Amino acid sequence: MDTTDRLPDGQLQRAEILSALSHALDLTEGQPAGHCVRCCWLGMQLGHALHLGQSELQELYYTLLLKDLGCSSNAARITRLYATDDHAFKRGFKQVDDSVTRIMPFLLRHTGLGQPLGRRLASIVDAVRHGGEHMHELIQTRCERGSAIARELRFPEGVAAGIYSLDEHYDGHGQPHGTAGDHIPLASRIALLAQVADVFHTTHDGTVALEELQNRKGSWFDPALVDAFSSIATGEAFWTTLESPDLTARVWALEPCPAAMPMDEDYLDSIASAFAQVVDAKSPYTAGHSERVTEYTRLTAERLGLPAHRRRWLERGALLHDIGKLGVSNAILDKPGKPTRAEWESIKRHPLHTYRILTRIGGMDDFARMAAAHHERLDGHGYPWGLKADAISRETRILTTADIFDALTADRPYRGPMPRDRALSIMHGEAGKAIDPECLEALEQALPDE
Repeated sequence: MDTTDRLPDGQLQRAEILSALSHALDLTEGQPAGHCVRCCWLGMQLGHALHLGQSELQELYYTLLLKDLGCSSNAARITRLYATDDHAFKRGFKQVDDSVTRIMPFLLRHTGLGQPLGRRLASIVDAVRHGGEHMHELIQTRCERGSAIARELRFPEGVAAGIYSLDEHYDGHGQPHGTAGDHIPLASRIALLAQVADVFHTTHDGTVALEELQNRKGSWFDPALVDAFSSIATGEAFWTTLESPDLTARVWALEPCPAAMPMDEDYLDSIASAFAQVVDAKSPYTAGHSERVTEYTRLTAERLGLPAHRRRWLERGALLHDIGKLGVSNAILDKPGKPTRAEWESIKRHPLHTYRILTRIGGMDDFARMAAAHHERLDGHGYPWGLKADAISRETRILTTADIFDALTADRPYRGPMPRDRALSIMHGEAGKAIDPECLEALEQALPDE
């Protein structure tokens, strides 16, 4: 990310960056692209109808856009507990309330899929027996991680609290603390309502969405908010706006006080670092990967003499290079055995997800391509585009070298971490084919003794 040639004051708009990156959160929740953006538009319509003040609107806006900041942190646990695809599980879970008549069929449909019958039945029994305990643990993790990242992004405490309490219900039967009524932050109450409205509009239509809100009125939702939302969500035009090609631009325009938090270079670094944490939280085998790759990238770039401003640009790309992995199920990422052909194709799509997310930020095509091309090879046998040497930038070659080194030396579900010398030996065997020899030499020389 670079601020060159953008707004007259040289600044990117915060809403543009965060709305683009929110598509990564949609991936990890198994939601159709633009879910968080649509929730933001829905919730802000309600906020304006309630005549909220600027500070309340600001808290609401960022709560809506970033409500799922912590959701990658429970993906691996969902896959382990329910022996299932975390994306499908999360997508389905957003369509059920907490009634037994909905929860039980949901668990039967989503638990232990692909397992032998005996093991599947055991998984289902465990899910039913410990369902409340499991859900509390999963939601608590999401709440704590999301609010912590919001604080790292320098948002006011109201935003962190709004994200933390997203799953609290008006009647006190929500998670993680059973907070009830007006003790739940207003931003949380609106965000949960907007989330359910978008999910049911996307899967059905606006009429069904309003019916679902009415069904949960007084239990999940503040009755006054349901009434206020129902009064503005009348007519087809309200709902067709969610499908409009200019919805994202409309959401940018709704950002309250966009100049209140300056978008300087340090803040861009913070955004990249925060979303790297979202990526790395998805699997225990990716913990710390983005930060380590960034460090190896920095060492290599310094050794090769890249200018400081270009190194900073490259390091942001290293932090975000795997953001597309949020679109890969943990049932694949954490699989101890060899992936099937279909699973391998899913893995190979993650750089394209990275590219599509980052190009949603205007003028970031070069940055997006640099970050997304980290699995390309000099011999043209890489992915996703099959680029050859002359089409792969120097920065991408540096990033690729760093990424391969960390992949070899880190723990993986199918093997333990490889000793450094062994990893470097393997990489030398790929020099000139997958890896730029100059970058490999620079990394090897720049690595600390230990």
